Amino acid sequence: MSTPMSRRDLEFLLYEWLEVDSLTSRERFSDHSRETFDAVLDLSANIAQKCFAPVNKKGDRNPPYIGAAGQVVLPSEISDGLEQFRSAGLIAGSFDEALGGMQLPTVVNRAAMTWFQATNAAMSSYYFLTAANASLLAEYGTAEQIETWVRPMLDGRFTGTMCLSEPQAGSSLADITTKAVAMPDGTYRITGTKMWISGGDHELTDNIVHLVLAKVPGGGAGVKGISLFIVPKYLSDGTRNDVALVGLNHKMGNRATTNALLNFGDGTFDPTPESGAVGYLVGTEHRGLSYMFHMMNEARIGVGLLATALGYAGYLASLEYARTRVQGRAIDDAASAADSKPVAIIEHADVKRMLLAQKSYVEGALALGLYCSKLVDEAATTTGPDRDRANLLLDVLTPIAKSWPSQWCLEANSLAIQVHGGYGYTTEFDVEQHYRDNRLNPIHEGTHGIQGLDLLGRKVTMHAGAGLTLLSDTISDTIDRASTAPALSTYADDLGKALNQLVAVTAQIWSVDDRAASLANASIYLEAAGHIVIAWIWLDQLLAVGDRDGAFYDGKRVATQYFFRYELPKVAAQLTLLAQLDRTTLDTDPTWL
Repeated sequence: MSTPMSRRDLEFLLYEWLEVDSLTSRERFSDHSRETFDAVLDLSANIAQKCFAPVNKKGDRNPPYIGAAGQVVLPSEISDGLEQFRSAGLIAGSFDEALGGMQLPTVVNRAAMTWFQATNAAMSSYYFLTAANASLLAEYGTAEQIETWVRPMLDGRFTGTMCLSEPQAGSSLADITTKAVAMPDGTYRITGTKMWISGGDHELTDNIVHLVLAKVPGGGAGVKGISLFIVPKYLSDGTRNDVALVGLNHKMGNRATTNALLNFGDGTFDPTPESGAVGYLVGTEHRGLSYMFHMMNEARIGVGLLATALGYAGYLASLEYARTRVQGRAIDDAASAADSKPVAIIEHADVKRMLLAQKSYVEGALALGLYCSKLVDEAATTTGPDRDRANLLLDVLTPIAKSWPSQWCLEANSLAIQVHGGYGYTTEFDVEQHYRDNRLNPIHEGTHGIQGLDLLGRKVTMHAGAGLTLLSDTISDTIDRASTAPALSTYADDLGKALNQLVAVTAQIWSVDDRAASLANASIYLEAAGHIVIAWIWLDQLLAVGDRDGAFYDGKRVATQYFFRYELPKVAAQLTLLAQLDRTTLDTDPTWL
C-alpha cells in the first residue's frame, strides 16, 4: 500500500530548497532544530497513518446524521483519532509558547499537517478550522477572550468555526442579514441564519466557538457595516446559548466533516431574558471583515495545501497501481507478437504522461504552499522592508496558492482515476474518494472566480502595481540565476517570455476605462498567472537540485521538463485572449443561454 505523502519530497522542499533549518537562528524559533522539526514530521505521519487513515472510508460511508436526541452522530473512531491528535499537542504547533504552543515555524507545521490532510481530509478539518479561529482571536481578541476561548481550543477541548455565508447571500457578504444588538453589559444579542458551516455542530468536543459576521445597527452600507462576534455553543458557565442546529448538508465528499445550517437567536434556547444568542464583540464594531480576512487568508493557503495533499495521495496511489498492474504489451515489442509478454502499465507512454502530469501538479503545488508558508514566517520574524516584502509577496500569491492547487490537483485526482481504469471508478479504491473530497476546494474559502477577481482586481494593482512588480522581480531573480546554468537556460528563456507577456497584458487590461471589461476574464488571468508561478517554482527547485544524482533528483528534472513543454505553452494563448479584452462572456444575453 502506498503512503499518502512523500517524506523524501517534504525533506527536499524544507531542507534542500527552502532551507528552513536556517530559521532556527531567529529568536522565535531558537529552541528548535532540524531534529525537532523531523520529530514533528515523524509524529504526524505516525498518527495520521495509524489513527486517521483507517477511519477515512468509514467516515465517508457513514456520514453524520441527527439522532433521536437531536444531537449529531458520527462514527466513534473519529473522536478516538482526534483525541490522539489533541493529545500530541499538534493543534497549537505554530502558536506561541505562552499559549501552550510549540512555536514551530508555520512552514514546518503545515508540512506536518499534510499527512493528516492526505490520509483523512474530513477528520483533519475539525482542528484545522479550530487553529485558524484561535489564530484570529490570539491576534485581535482581548486577554479575557484568549483565556476563555483560545486556550481551550488549543487544548483541543473546544473546536472553532467561521460563520460567514447565509442561505440568501452565499459569498456576497455585503448582503448578509444577521444582526447584532448591543446590551448594557457589553455583550450583544445575535439573530440570523448561517449556512455551510463546517464543523458547525457535533459532540466531539465540550464546546464549539463560532466566529460570526453580523451587522450592528447604525453601521455603513455593505461590508462596511459588518462586525465580528464570538458566539459559543455553550456560554462560559455551561449555559446552552441560543445557537440551534437546523439541519445538516449532505455532501458529495468530505462527509465526515459536519456541515450545518445554524440559527442564531431563534428562541430554541433561552440563555438570558433578552432574546438572541449571546455574542462577544471581537475588536471594534464595523471592522469584522478585516479581522475575518486574517482567518480567511490563512484558511485559503490551508485549502490549497488540502487540495495538494489529496492530489498527492491520489498520485502516489496511481503510481503504485501503475507499477503493479500488468496489462498490454509494448508497442515496439515485435509488433505485439503473440509470444510477447504483457508489461506493467507504467511502461506505456500515455500512462507515463498521466503520471508526469500528476507529479508536476502536486509537487509544484506542494512547493508553492510551503513557499507561501515560509513567507508567513518571514513576515513574523523580520521588521521594516523585509517584513513589508514578505507580506506583499504573500498577498499577491495567496489567491494563486488557494486556487491553482484546487484546480490542478483536482485534475490530478481525475488522472489518478484514469490510470486505475475501471477500478478507479469503484469504491474499493481510494482514488474516487480523493476526487470527491477534493471537489470542494475550488468552491469554499472563495471560489475560483472570486480568487481571480481578487488577483486581477486588487492584488496586482494595489500600491500602484507594487505587488506585481515584486512578484515579477522575484521570478526574474530565479530566471537570472538559471540562465547561467546550461541545463536550465532554455527554461529560463521560456519563463522570461511568459512573464514579460503577463506583465504587458496586465497593463493592457487596465489601460481601458471599463472595469467590467477588464475583469470579465479574471479567472483566465488567474490560471495563466498560476501556471507562470508554478513554472517559476519548478525552475527554482531545479536550482536547488543542481547536479545531484539519483532517481529522486531525476524525477524533479523530468517533472520540470514536462511542465515547461506541456503546460507552460498554454499560457500564451490565454494571455493573447486577455489582451484582446474579449467581451464574449460580458455581452452574452442571459436569454441566449
